[in-house]
Amino acid sequence: MTTNPLQRIQRKINIPFFILAIILFISLTGYLFILYGGRLFVDEEKMILPAATIIETVDGQLIHRLYEENRTPIDINQMPDHVLEAFVAIEDRRFYEHAGIDSKSVFRAIVKDVIAGSKVEGASTITQQVVKNLFLTHDKTWLRKTKEVMAAIYLERHYSKDYILELYVNSIYFGHGVYGIEMAAQKYFSKPARDLTVTEGALLAGLVRSPNHYSPINHPDKALKRRNTVLKAMNECGFISTEERVRETGKTLDLQINESSNQPYLASYIDIVTKEAADKHQLTISELKRGGYRLVVNLDERIQKIGYDQFQNDQYFPGNASGIEGAFVMREVKTGKIVAAVGGRDYQYGDLNRVTVKRQPGSTMKPIAVYAPAMMGKSFKPYSIIPDQKDLVDGNHTRNSDDTYADYVSLYTALIESKNTSAVWVLDQIGVDYAKDYLQQMAIPLPNDHGLAIALGGLKYGITPIQLMDAYATFPNEGKFQPSRAIEKIYLPSGDLLYQAHEKQTDVFTPQVAWNMTKMLEETVNKGTAQAGFFDRALGGKTGTTEHPHVAGKNKDIWFAGFTPDYALAVWIGYDQSDKMHYLTGGSSYPTTLAKQILTEVNKSQQLVQTFNKPEEVKSLDPPIQLPEISDLQADIEWESFSLSGKLTWNGSTDKRVIYRIYQVEPGIDKRIGEVTGIHEYRINLSSLFKSKQYYVVPYDPLTKLEGKRSPFVELSLSYDKLMTK
Repeated sequence: MTTNPLQRIQRKINIPFFILAIILFISLTGYLFILYGGRLFVDEEKMILPAATIIETVDGQLIHRLYEENRTPIDINQMPDHVLEAFVAIEDRRFYEHAGIDSKSVFRAIVKDVIAGSKVEGASTITQQVVKNLFLTHDKTWLRKTKEVMAAIYLERHYSKDYILELYVNSIYFGHGVYGIEMAAQKYFSKPARDLTVTEGALLAGLVRSPNHYSPINHPDKALKRRNTVLKAMNECGFISTEERVRETGKTLDLQINESSNQPYLASYIDIVTKEAADKHQLTISELKRGGYRLVVNLDERIQKIGYDQFQNDQYFPGNASGIEGAFVMREVKTGKIVAAVGGRDYQYGDLNRVTVKRQPGSTMKPIAVYAPAMMGKSFKPYSIIPDQKDLVDGNHTRNSDDTYADYVSLYTALIESKNTSAVWVLDQIGVDYAKDYLQQMAIPLPNDHGLAIALGGLKYGITPIQLMDAYATFPNEGKFQPSRAIEKIYLPSGDLLYQAHEKQTDVFTPQVAWNMTKMLEETVNKGTAQAGFFDRALGGKTGTTEHPHVAGKNKDIWFAGFTPDYALAVWIGYDQSDKMHYLTGGSSYPTTLAKQILTEVNKSQQLVQTFNKPEEVKSLDPPIQLPEISDLQADIEWESFSLSGKLTWNGSTDKRVIYRIYQVEPGIDKRIGEVTGIHEYRINLSSLFKSKQYYVVPYDPLTKLEGKRSPFVELSLSYDKLMTK
């Protein structure tokens, strides 16, 4: 079939139009893709810049920064105009005129790239640099450049120039580990960005091209030359006058380098802060490193450093091999604020923080698991008499550490002398579940422990120094349990308050029981098992020791837990591993002495309270009475008002509370003929002049209602020779 000439002409005309239409379609599609396709490469999540989290004390002292990139983003309104102008002048003079790409710069770059035969010229605007820094790689390829252009156009269409410029100065790297204009200002000039001068801003703007090459610290001459180049660019753009450029060019760099000091003594405390942020506030370490939070913590840097310094002293750490470790933690009694925490002798970030590690607490459990719960009932008081004998409880073979036994002692004495037998007996009387309920109220759950070994700290997993410290703080806090905390406040990057600590006190013991325990533990420090070392202020506490499982006669853990009126603390010493090659060569006197030395150093700059103040509503607790042994009883006869009387004398105790009972020996049961209190003599009316009588004296404790050992017998009689003499 043949076509006519008209159809052939029409076909020839349609083909070019068809080709042109395709070209126009492709061009339009490409243009629209470039215009709107940038959204594919813009990740708005990455526009939220990683920001350092600041950890500071309640008085505003910065102690640490946590970050992926050491950055503190700031609002563009906080930056001086001349600082922003410096960046615009040296990096993108037509920033406020273009729509994301600078056609003149692009044309110039293309010419250079064609001549070179490869991608060599950047021609990046500030917007393109933002795209490259946040969303793309830094490879010099045509594909990456195309994505950069598309994303830059998208940013310009959807965000303001001020926002893009703010992103830029906050995102760029300034060398020496700092990101963003604020941290650069702090690093090089020790001032906030809002206070930067023209020359300082020009110096920082000049670093963008090559932070290492133009480092004012390592290459001051290059940095100075580069700064002056920026000042010249600012003059050419009309941001500063020629006169001002000349004046500013003549200035020195005037660096004020902010060197971050090495403070290893803070590492343990910072670690418990991050753990607390994660456990209680769901802020992981990765979130803290990028989230830009501000954490206000309860650290007392002075006490923290004292604890750290004392932990460097080998005399407090008795071990058979190197590697002996320790932990120390201290809090305010009433508020629960943790003021110091030392997680190891040479603790570094990422190490095992031993203030949070569970250990066997030994006899430090007796006050909190046995005696305080026991006195909450009606059966036990401080001077209740309890047995001190071997194997008191059926099936339980308990011995005292010194293998001596008094048969019966007061609860008070059993505590200060740390009687194992008595503690186990009392726990058996009150019941394990009853005691565990009180421990639970003090945040010491023991779901895996059900036996009487709890009384002696024989736990399956143990407890942490923090748990022990918190439990002991209930005694000077009138029986109220207040959980401890390191973090006082948390602020969002916006400055809004995210968290504010509040007191969460729980009544565990009555004020009377708490006061009784306070006084008994104070006596334990003064005259009991915790008397090692020296501290001349109010202090109560208890020691603890656990036997080594593999080396007979040696210890695995040694403790001191205690409190002053203001602070509660716990000290643990031991090895991280318990085997035949690692054991302690000393006992609980070491952590006790260490704790007292720390308190003594604290007292030098902060006068600690000298006495515990008794709450008005509670009764006083008299200290225990030590009954004397009377070995020098003497008898004599004296004239009194024309009559004869017998006189007994002896040396006794200086304690005026001791009662002395006088007994006359009789067939069968001896007769108590009288008693005196606080004095050391007794007069007897002689009814028969020549009948001999024997007597003895027995000291009596009115608190425990127990008698002591009787004195030797003495005989009182009146012979004819004595009568003539009288």
